[in-house]
Amino acid sequence: MDYFNRLKALLGKEKEADKQAYLSLTGSASAQVRRDAGMSWYPIAIRGTEIGKGDYLTVEVERTTHQDITHQLRTGAEAALFSNHDPVNDRVAGTISFVGGDRLKLSLRVDELPEWTRDGKLGIDLLFDDKTYDEMEGALTRAAELGEKHAEGRLVRILTGAQGSFSWADGQPHELITSGAGTSVAGAAAGRIDGLNASQTEAVHKILEGAELTIVHGPPGTGKTTTLVQAIKGLAPKGRILVVAPSNTAVDLLSERLSAQGLNVVRIGNPARVSERLTAITLDARMAEHASTKQMKKLRKQAAEFRDMAHKYKRNFGAAEREQRKALFDEAKKIMKEVDGTEQYVIKDILDKAQVVAATLVGAAHYTIRDLRYHTVVIDEAGQSLEPACWVPLVKTERVVLAGDHLQLPPTIKSEEAGREGLSNTLLEKTVALYPERVTLLQEQYRMNEVIMGFSSRTFYEGRLRADASVAHQTLFSGDQPMEFVDTAGCGFEEKNEGTIIRNPEEAAFLFKHLEQLVRALGAYAGEAHAGPSNAGGAHAAPSIAIIAPYRGQVQVLEDLLRQHGELKKYGGNIAVNTIDGFQGQERDVVYIGLTRSNADQKIGFLSEIRRMNVAMTRARKKLVVIGDSATLSQSTFYADFIAYAEEMGAYKSAWEYMG
Repeated sequence: MDYFNRLKALLGKEKEADKQAYLSLTGSASAQVRRDAGMSWYPIAIRGTEIGKGDYLTVEVERTTHQDITHQLRTGAEAALFSNHDPVNDRVAGTISFVGGDRLKLSLRVDELPEWTRDGKLGIDLLFDDKTYDEMEGALTRAAELGEKHAEGRLVRILTGAQGSFSWADGQPHELITSGAGTSVAGAAAGRIDGLNASQTEAVHKILEGAELTIVHGPPGTGKTTTLVQAIKGLAPKGRILVVAPSNTAVDLLSERLSAQGLNVVRIGNPARVSERLTAITLDARMAEHASTKQMKKLRKQAAEFRDMAHKYKRNFGAAEREQRKALFDEAKKIMKEVDGTEQYVIKDILDKAQVVAATLVGAAHYTIRDLRYHTVVIDEAGQSLEPACWVPLVKTERVVLAGDHLQLPPTIKSEEAGREGLSNTLLEKTVALYPERVTLLQEQYRMNEVIMGFSSRTFYEGRLRADASVAHQTLFSGDQPMEFVDTAGCGFEEKNEGTIIRNPEEAAFLFKHLEQLVRALGAYAGEAHAGPSNAGGAHAAPSIAIIAPYRGQVQVLEDLLRQHGELKKYGGNIAVNTIDGFQGQERDVVYIGLTRSNADQKIGFLSEIRRMNVAMTRARKKLVVIGDSATLSQSTFYADFIAYAEEMGAYKSAWEYMG
């Protein structure tokens, strides 16, 4: 199909851009430079070896110095063990099978460690991630093949726009009724579902109809996760469900909530990257508890003993010793084949009993679940999901639920060319345009004061969002304004450009001046009780505060100012500073946004991505403070409209009002 050939071409450009970025970071760089870039562990010490899957030798290593450096080594990634004595020739490649703390296990494609591992300093290099791209490309190929088949290819043809009709489990769509007596999900063919509002109930009913595609559009704070959990509970009796998302955080959240509802959830993925709260539901933990695991451990021990005996032979030995050495290795391999067979049985037994399998998008191709089929696939955060990654789980089902918000942050694209040519256009965006009748907009939000919500609702959601009564009028304290736009025009807060780095130190200093005054107002209203750490719902709990900027350079300026600020130190962990992208999915009582840009040419660059600003402005529960230069911003219709909205709400202020 031309559709998938085009996607493959775009994915190829993305892969090449990613590879060039990798090479520019590594290239001819020294081990120390690669380590500082997060691409290597160096130096390391070998702590042990064992026979791994497929007779590969697994080596466990420990990072012995520079443990504070953030790194990109992850389970499933390709990496190489190397010697710094001759890092080009003295290296052997493998796959990382575990990362935890400062230890990792690397499955090497050798029977025993090379001689050079006994001399000089050793390290681990992260290799370019071909595997993820191969999985995506393979999924696109399978999807194209499926699309040509009459029955099995219906979902593919629907998602690509080649077939616009839907089928339902009982032959016809249900009549949707979103009011009436409360019912449970399992028995709800119609009627309001306990704990859900009208639009959430409608979304669940649409999912339970059984059509090939359902879309849940969840703006900020509207309870998308709650809705999905109830829908998955209703789907579970029909067959095994696959729950996926582009981020581990989103997968963990859904897994935890589903498990708390009593569903049998198995989380696929590296235990080191899974939330500690979810360790018990990982496949590894389930395998450790299985009745057959004791036998596997016993067999592995026997195999290790045979290999140890084989390794005792020195390099200079005769034919008889060579035969004995070979026989010992052969016996170890024979035992490990039995272990592999038992392991496959254990994995199958666990997954056959699972109601929900949870993984990241590409994690759906994990060897343990590669060949499984599912009644329904649920893709959360679909608005942030690269389309080729979505096809990895989609070729394993005939029904899909896409959940997310295409009006918030898009996926990260490394190739500007591929992005311009369509790779940045998500499957969620395409299907919303193709099938608006399959979309349910969740309309009631439970996070923001209605004034904070108002501009986002008007601009992005056709004014359809409503604030629940529990949050509609919440403020920091009686009489406080829930929103302010503070205009710095004419104050001389000019941005500073150093190459690609953009900063505005004067605006940052002003932001802290404003925050100081807010803190004093809080103190005057509620007393010094506010100085303590935030507590759950306490009447005088210190508010949680986020300070957001669109540019990493400005974030660094803000972080430096916070460290130096004596009066705000007592708030400690209650104040967080980050980029807009860094706060995706989070919320705080108070959010400050410093827009940074201030120049005579009215250039706003990065700020023109208004979906990013939708994310930033909807993080606040009780107070939103946006600081910016109207003279620079107002060339954009979006910012001109926001400033007009602030004036309409009585929330427009001039920075001069605070500069006494």
